[in-house]
Amino acid sequence: MSTTMREHASTIEALRQSPILALRQLSLEETATAVIIHGNVSSYYLKQMAQETLRPMLAGRQLVNQVQVDRDLVPAF
Repeated sequence: MSTTMREHASTIEALRQSPILALRQLSLEETATAVIIHGNVSSYYLKQMAQETLRPMLAGRQLVNQVQVDRDLVPAF
């Protein structure tokens, strides 16, 4: 397995294994230079949690947090 494939698998797994349901529902886009998080959450706290969950796996790449906060969403914990 290539390094890029391993990095991709580990970032996706970090979200999929989160005890927070809202984080498991987010999607990722990865390039050689960036990891981009997409989706919707009900609070800024969850947006930050998504970001901090992925930070240890960046391996020098930029983190772009495009998660939208929608306060009308039912919180998913």
